[in-house]
Amino acid sequence: MTTYELAGHSVARVGYGAMQLPGPGVFGPPRDHDEAIAVLKRAVELGVNHIDTSQFYGPNVSNELIREALHPYADDLVLVSKIGARRDEQGNWLPDQHPDALKAAVRENLDTLGVERLPVVNLRVMPKDEMSDPGTEYCPLDDQLAAMQELVDDGLLEHFGVSNVTRDEAARGIDAGAVCVQNPYSLLARDDEATLTLCAERGVAYVPFFPLGSAFPGMPKVTENETVKAIAEERGITPSQVGLAWLLGRSENVLLIPGTSSVAHLEENCGAGDVTLEPGDIDALNAIGA
Repeated sequence: MTTYELAGHSVARVGYGAMQLPGPGVFGPPRDHDEAIAVLKRAVELGVNHIDTSQFYGPNVSNELIREALHPYADDLVLVSKIGARRDEQGNWLPDQHPDALKAAVRENLDTLGVERLPVVNLRVMPKDEMSDPGTEYCPLDDQLAAMQELVDDGLLEHFGVSNVTRDEAARGIDAGAVCVQNPYSLLARDDEATLTLCAERGVAYVPFFPLGSAFPGMPKVTENETVKAIAEERGITPSQVGLAWLLGRSENVLLIPGTSSVAHLEENCGAGDVTLEPGDIDALNAIGA
């Protein structure tokens, strides 16, 4: 299955995540502006019609690059953004989940992307015990979900999703109208199996972020795993294609948004959609960490 429905749109299961377009730490301008523009244009040429972004990537940077490269947008392009956080002047990630802040963030996304409505915006949920900013008041999840539905009712969003949620929070989000769940999940990090199963049962798109492991330094990476590298060499493909193809095989509702700031890596990632892993490969990959 090469496509899946997201917010009423048929999208290719291999999309693109814009998180790596800004500078180091997802902060500031890109290392190479022209290459960033080229990546976005090439993604669309390769059939990508699902691009994931956020106002707080940069901040502003990824949205502005997307608009510069792709506006006016193709009719089938599904732009998905994320709200619920903000950046300070040092680039720190801070929660920003009060309903008024969520609504303001959606309008900022609309302005920078140059659209009147977005197909989906994900609500990034910050657990109460992880909110270290003393100046930020905790907002109950139900209030946040109600604000997202109000944005739908007001016509600024077609639908909303939830991100960074537990299985139970995902269920609450889906009950409130969420059409997708975006959580960390990869071959090396499978703690979210219960949420993936829930989404499959409910017919909701599951969008793993960090699908090849975290891009941040010091975090395990799928492409460095010895089993993955051995399978890639044997099949004549790349380790990233092995990791992404494994994810696509987990469930038909999985939509990938691998990010890169390189045209070559983009083409490699998109090629994962054409990879068919052998049963023995899948068994070996499933055994990793078992």
